[in-house]
Amino acid sequence: MESSELIKKVRKIEIKSRGLSTQIFSGEYHSKFKGRGMAFSEVREYQPGDDIRTIDWNVTARFSHPFVKVFEEEREMTVMLLVDVSASEKFGTKKQLKQDLLTELCAVLAFSAMQNNDKIGVIFFSDKIEKFVPPQKGRTHVLRIIRELIEFKPTNKGTDIAYALRYFNNMIKKRCTAFLISDFIDQGFEDALKIACRKHDLVAIRLYDEREMELPKVGLINIMDSETGKTVWVDSNNEEFRKYFMSEARKREENLLTSFRKNGVDHTSIATHQNYVKPLIDLFKRRGG
Repeated sequence: MESSELIKKVRKIEIKSRGLSTQIFSGEYHSKFKGRGMAFSEVREYQPGDDIRTIDWNVTARFSHPFVKVFEEEREMTVMLLVDVSASEKFGTKKQLKQDLLTELCAVLAFSAMQNNDKIGVIFFSDKIEKFVPPQKGRTHVLRIIRELIEFKPTNKGTDIAYALRYFNNMIKKRCTAFLISDFIDQGFEDALKIACRKHDLVAIRLYDEREMELPKVGLINIMDSETGKTVWVDSNNEEFRKYFMSEARKREENLLTSFRKNGVDHTSIATHQNYVKPLIDLFKRRGG
């Protein structure tokens, strides 16, 4: 992509994402994250608007004017994006590819972190760690992340969510909020998911395309697995096959959602033809409840 075209695209995503991040989080960004305000850091003078429950009465008595306790998460939080860049993300039959949806979602979350002065980092993964962008603050850093999301070309095509979660746990020692954004076309990652949930506040955002759940009735079609390159011809006019295809897709979806629920992972599913604003708002309302 030409640099001028890239700058234009980054700017377009920035304008849209900054507006949407405000709309989605509505000034309640921090209240939606679990585990904040637990690690005491320091005391400072009371400022109008501070919660009176945080007043340190001992220090206040000593200096004859109010001081409040400051907690570490109150000053700074780290948000990590675990981004699936495997070949299956290049699929989409309606409004856009999963990859395009993923880029916008990450941009919205990154700008939300920036607007609240939090650090934001990214792990791009396929069946290996493709790139690690350490958490930092600021608009320049967020724009770098968006450029990476638009331009990044992974070297591998497969998916290994368990490996990505293990890498994440090793690299990020301090508790953070992490968004695992993937189509979750993988298996064998439940143990890694369980461990990550104990250490961090993990949120799963599942992206999918309508045609991964239900086949249209259009005769013979050649289906290719984008990650392995294998192809197979199927007769989509065959009602029994279409029912079997849908049944297997629903079964995989239910197994995944059961795993999320069992491990206490907040989650949402967003389709490529769907406006993602409402699912995100609903997700954060549930988290704030």
